[in-house]
Amino acid sequence: MSDIAALRPSSAVTAETPAQVMFPRAKKRIKGRSIAVLVFLSMAALFFCVPLYVLIVTSFKSMDQIREGAIFSWPRDWTIEPWIYAWSQACSGITCTGLRGGFWNSVAILFPSLIASISLSAVTGYALALWNVRWTGAFLFLLFLCAFVPFQIIMYPLIVITVGMGIYGSLWAVAFIHTVLSMPVLTLIFRNFYKDIPADLTKAAIMDSGSFWRIFLEIILPMSGNILIVVLIMQVTHIWNDYLIGVTFGGLGAAPMTVNLANMVTVSTGTVAYNANMAAALLTAIPPLFIYFVLGKFFVQGIAAGAIKG
Repeated sequence: MSDIAALRPSSAVTAETPAQVMFPRAKKRIKGRSIAVLVFLSMAALFFCVPLYVLIVTSFKSMDQIREGAIFSWPRDWTIEPWIYAWSQACSGITCTGLRGGFWNSVAILFPSLIASISLSAVTGYALALWNVRWTGAFLFLLFLCAFVPFQIIMYPLIVITVGMGIYGSLWAVAFIHTVLSMPVLTLIFRNFYKDIPADLTKAAIMDSGSFWRIFLEIILPMSGNILIVVLIMQVTHIWNDYLIGVTFGGLGAAPMTVNLANMVTVSTGTVAYNANMAAALLTAIPPLFIYFVLGKFFVQGIAAGAIKG
């Protein structure tokens, strides 16, 4: 009996069917088009990764090693002094307090801009998509035009408006301009997302004595997780990395981090501290990168769910 059991195939080995024996499965081959796509993507990745590598390793080098000219070499003696200098001691104009003040200015600009722009555009997009408004078509056409108007064309009128409001040269002016300029694009994005929500859902809510705000807060907003993540990442990246609005509408004490960085790296006297400049650039880029790495998966899910289609 033991010999017969030994001759039986084990459960780990699957027997092939007659069809599999007669028609064996063809081996998958990599197509030439796939190879071309992989080569292109690899070149694109190197295009961004090589400068980033130089940026990182240079920020940890001493100036003596940087003067040797070997930009791709690893630091011989790793040091974080350039990071400390860029954060707390670097000069931006006549102020030598590093990027620390600009960082907190950027944070103070970011939060009111996010709250105001996302909340207003979400409500406007909801009203245009799910409620019968007579002037919807004309308003959407106007939003479409405003979304592509260059900032330089409307810069002076916005300066006059902020001066009249008494907020020019303050953090509130920068936050206000970011909110105003982002409204057209964000409203169109929210409108396209809410347009796919079945109309029967809102009609049933209206029949149950649901008001405009109750329907939005209790039904529409809980369904907007994907679009909110997409818009949040877009706004954080745009507001944090902005330079032109900050340097135009922010005063000496309201300059965001990007303005301090530009003033720091454009020094015209003395020795240029390349390691501190690289560290300052990385410090400025870390917050939006952190947001994207934390919420990047949800960003892709939001796009796949149709968050910015239409």
